[in-house]
Amino acid sequence: MIIDFHTHTFPDKISKQVVDKLAHASCTLPFTDGSTKNLISSMEEATVNYSVNLPVMTNAKQVEKIHNQTIESMEEYANHGIIPFGGMHPNYENYKEELRRIRKEGIKGIKIHPAYQEIDLDDIKMLRIIGAASEEGLIVITHAGIDIGIYDKNYASIDHILKVIDEVKPEKFVLAHMGNWAGWKDVEYYLAGAPVWFDTAFTYGKITPYPDTTPTPYTCVLEDDDFVRLSKKHGIDKILFGTDSPWQEQKDYVNRLNAMDFTEDEKGEILGENAKKLLGI
Repeated sequence: MIIDFHTHTFPDKISKQVVDKLAHASCTLPFTDGSTKNLISSMEEATVNYSVNLPVMTNAKQVEKIHNQTIESMEEYANHGIIPFGGMHPNYENYKEELRRIRKEGIKGIKIHPAYQEIDLDDIKMLRIIGAASEEGLIVITHAGIDIGIYDKNYASIDHILKVIDEVKPEKFVLAHMGNWAGWKDVEYYLAGAPVWFDTAFTYGKITPYPDTTPTPYTCVLEDDDFVRLSKKHGIDKILFGTDSPWQEQKDYVNRLNAMDFTEDEKGEILGENAKKLLGI
């Protein structure tokens, strides 16, 4: 079984427009147009069984609207192996009630993105959201580290993450991008072995530059040997395969991981078994 724990889609009418805007900001070539239809095609080509679809709430008004649309489409998503997560914005006031509502509707987790939401991960608003989600038994996945398109500040640094772990102690806390994008040496020293999951999104392979754009200062990825070492130091059972589709190609990402120096059992855990347990599939 292969589960991609980190994908993004956008409403079909605006997906190409949104992805094009993000591609220019990050100077990164996308591999789909960001539509659900293209994600399904990508999954079929890569033999991915399930994809977790992660929304990013950039303002408080989006929270209920996106959740309502998600709930209405749950059956259709399920038919195609897509597992939709919810989200939360730090300025949304009734976060406890909304988190309880989406949990009752069968949504398994939420995505937060401190950089896009312009707030530090350890801000009291974020701590309250993470704590409330954890009390509901929801998975919380956060962007961690520098964002390739917003690289002037790290809103989800290792110090921020350590404070969340210490003060909130969330039970199902996933750090995207192997703990802290572009800061993996510090991840290995300070975070490896912590009671959190890392996802693999956008951390190995190559970053394909968008044509006719100037690359951002951060274009690094982990070398295969470094990726394997960090995975084993953190614990293979806490590594979740994720691509960040449309920003990495699912088929290529699966093939690259399969070529790394892991045992077959370790590959099976990373590619799907760990996510299967966390998601309760």
